[in-house]
Amino acid sequence: MTQPLPGPVYLDHNATTPVDPDVLAAMLPFLREEFGNPSSSHPAGRRARAAVETARAEVAALIGASPDEIVFTSGGTESSNTAIRGAAV
Repeated sequence: MTQPLPGPVYLDHNATTPVDPDVLAAMLPFLREEFGNPSSSHPAGRRARAAVETARAEVAALIGASPDEIVFTSGGTESSNTAIRGAAV
């Protein structure tokens, strides 16, 4: 006999997904204290820029790419448009 599930089953991972605990731990300092705009020239912005560049290098290393090949976007639409423009050039 089957048993009922212990709670709801989330089936909309296409829209959003839970944050992995390791990712949350890595992001907490930037959500709590180090929330500078990486485009700003003040100290908090420079620290944020350094963190973004470190992340870019880490992602590149994971997939065997160069850091200058890694582009961070704000969401799905911007990502799709960037990919289409890149393929068309």
